[in-house]
Amino acid sequence: AIASTVTYAHPSWYADRGFVVVVQDVRGCGDSEGHFGGFGQEAVDGAAAVRWARRLPLGNGRVGTYGFSYQGLTQLVIAAGGDPSPAGLADRLSDPLPDCLAPAMAGLDERLHWASAGGAHWWSLGLAWALQLAAAACRRRGDDAGWWEIRRSLEGGRFLEEGPALLARHDPGGMGGQWLGLDPARPQDWRIHPVAPALLRRPLLLIGGWHDPHLGGVLDLWQRAHQAGGNPELLIGAWTHLQWRGGCDERQLAFFRRHLLGAEAPLASVPPASAAPTPAPAPAPEGPPAGRHPDQPAPVSPDPVLLQDLRSGHWRDWVPESRPVPLGWSLESQGLAAVRSLEGRLVAAARQTREPPAPAPGQGVVLVHDPWRPVPGRGGHLGLDAGLVERGDIDGRADVACFSTEPLQTALALLGRPWLELAVEADQPGFDLCAALAVVSADGSRVSQISTGVLRLRGEHCRQRQGLHLDFQPLAASLAPGERLRLSLAGAAWPQIAVNPGDGQLPRTAPGPGHRVITLRLHLAGAWLGLAPLLEQGAGAH
Repeated sequence: AIASTVTYAHPSWYADRGFVVVVQDVRGCGDSEGHFGGFGQEAVDGAAAVRWARRLPLGNGRVGTYGFSYQGLTQLVIAAGGDPSPAGLADRLSDPLPDCLAPAMAGLDERLHWASAGGAHWWSLGLAWALQLAAAACRRRGDDAGWWEIRRSLEGGRFLEEGPALLARHDPGGMGGQWLGLDPARPQDWRIHPVAPALLRRPLLLIGGWHDPHLGGVLDLWQRAHQAGGNPELLIGAWTHLQWRGGCDERQLAFFRRHLLGAEAPLASVPPASAAPTPAPAPAPEGPPAGRHPDQPAPVSPDPVLLQDLRSGHWRDWVPESRPVPLGWSLESQGLAAVRSLEGRLVAAARQTREPPAPAPGQGVVLVHDPWRPVPGRGGHLGLDAGLVERGDIDGRADVACFSTEPLQTALALLGRPWLELAVEADQPGFDLCAALAVVSADGSRVSQISTGVLRLRGEHCRQRQGLHLDFQPLAASLAPGERLRLSLAGAAWPQIAVNPGDGQLPRTAPGPGHRVITLRLHLAGAWLGLAPLLEQGAGAH
């Protein structure tokens, strides 16, 4: 009934353009019978659905699949481990693998692509999704009171504290609750789903969003497909998980036309879609253009990799550089970076080796994390308010250390995977390091967040000075002359991740009386903010 219309055009739009469209409810969901058991059931069910769809009387025997999030992974695990190579039409009708696929916002690793980042659970996102599954289970068994209890908790925001108890009461053993019970620091306890090598070699249109938590999974799939000998297309928009701002239906329609229409159904027999003109790749703009309409659709052009600047909205293709120039910044402060937001500095330099740069002058910076008033997490890819947000008020807090560049003399285009190396010590056996990148306007009145990252540590080693590596959400963002790039560091990002209790244990609930005050000392000697390539052709999956 919903048919993924939260992100895609209604299936009738595709049907009006010459395709048979089937929407499948996974086992135990919607109108499907049986028990919902999570991703593990989809390999068999998906293969059966593809074979059935090949024989539909109005079709030509060729099948393409599309869908985002959970529906993205259901496409990828079909006939997992198999490698069928049908030689003719008779064999093709029994082929369990789709002829082409357009999975969006999904990945194969349940730990890294679905539930956690940097050793910390996605708290607000994970709880909200787990409770949505619990509410669906209540509806199926006729428990209206349970459904309403969950709904009111979500709407009132109380789920951040009540969520674990609600899951235990209404969906014990449910998929989302199981993830929250696992330790993100123990990869051996988590599932990484296998994928058929033959599927990775079939035409793929991989779709991601800069503000989507599953983007790492999409980029991992691109690498895996190349490693398997495939040539996937990739489309990344300035999108959140649920808001695609104009979407990619025309691009997806063109993809299906290329790979599903054969001699049985020539292109001329399919009514043409209204296609938006494909913009030419543009240089980095001088900041977001005034009055730009936010719902700019994805181009129809079949360029292998198309990326949308998350600030300007401009689309451009990606051309790999054989020897990308190292880009990065050292961190400097006289110790007041948490007191005055412009005291800490990012100093641009080219880091030619993996060795740390020379020690920066000045002192380290001390942050005190108080669980009574944790630093809030806002926007980005892990927030229920995902997307670009203003964070000037957060940076003004005395428990947030800020490091900013001088006003830029020329435009700066950032494309890749930001990372931070920094030595930290704490006075407790557990702490979180929560980081954000932002753009400060030329007049200093606006601070627009463009990427975030988190790193969680637990154990007595936290009391010792140690070098840490923190990864940010990948990005494509342009900065204009006069603007500044800023790095912000804090000890919390509540409620995007649960507040670290500071006792070496995993947080299981909202901040409570047992949570400890944590003092962090940031050592700036050798600290480095870098930018790794977004994609590396020929590299293996990671």
